[in-house]
Amino acid sequence: MGDAIFQFVVFGLIILGSISFTLFIRRLLVNASYKNQRLYNIEQKLDAIIEKMEKDK
Repeated sequence: MGDAIFQFVVFGLIILGSISFTLFIRRLLVNASYKNQRLYNIEQKLDAIIEKMEKDK
């Protein structure tokens, strides 16, 4: 009886670890995508500012 409970606990911990690792990797990918989009938007704004400054010269 005790061996079966131990096996269920170990199996449950393995499943829990796998799920948490998957969610961690997913969060990293989502955050990286969001940061890349923000950097792209900042670059576009800087390009627009540079163009306006060149026109003013």
